[in-house]
Amino acid sequence: MNHWHARFLAENYVYGTEANVFLKKHHNKLKILGNALAVAEGEGRNAVYLAEQGMAVTAWDYAESGLSKTKKLAKDRGVVVTTELVDLNEAKWEKEKWDEIVCIYGHFPSQLRKKLLQNIKDAVKPGGYYLTEVYSHYQIPYKSGGPQDIEMLYKPEEFYHTFSNWRIVHFFLGEVERKEGELHNGLSHVIQFVGQKPEK
Repeated sequence: MNHWHARFLAENYVYGTEANVFLKKHHNKLKILGNALAVAEGEGRNAVYLAEQGMAVTAWDYAESGLSKTKKLAKDRGVVVTTELVDLNEAKWEKEKWDEIVCIYGHFPSQLRKKLLQNIKDAVKPGGYYLTEVYSHYQIPYKSGGPQDIEMLYKPEEFYHTFSNWRIVHFFLGEVERKEGELHNGLSHVIQFVGQKPEK
């Protein structure tokens, strides 16, 4: 049993059922339509929100228990989210498939993270968007959530390097207050990125 499957077996939603505030703000501002992919989506709060905004949403996660809770939350909210059990080490990515990809607090070892960001870059349609809020490499002393392993945390140059030819709609490195269920609480140090892939 993997760590995340065990964590999400609890009946309550450990990160809450409301979407991340950064995602809500920027998705609403951009008014994106079409197909969305939520990567490392956990218990479904962000995927369900996107479905409520009219997106056709697919949620990927490595924890069956998290995907079960995603389906339950979607049903309770009266929307549909397609769920897929995906190990990102072995994920099959289709090029230029998604109008929007989101990853909220998806943390991975550095090599997988590098591969993931490149796959996301390739998988977004021309004109489409990538939105992410993640803990920065300054997060560990804050004790408000996230991995306690610096290798799992992001640095700003990862985004500048991978998405160097994209239009950066929003970039932020710094402190925010977060209250997301039991596990993300308090002052946090994050990176926020909203990028748009160039049209051909």
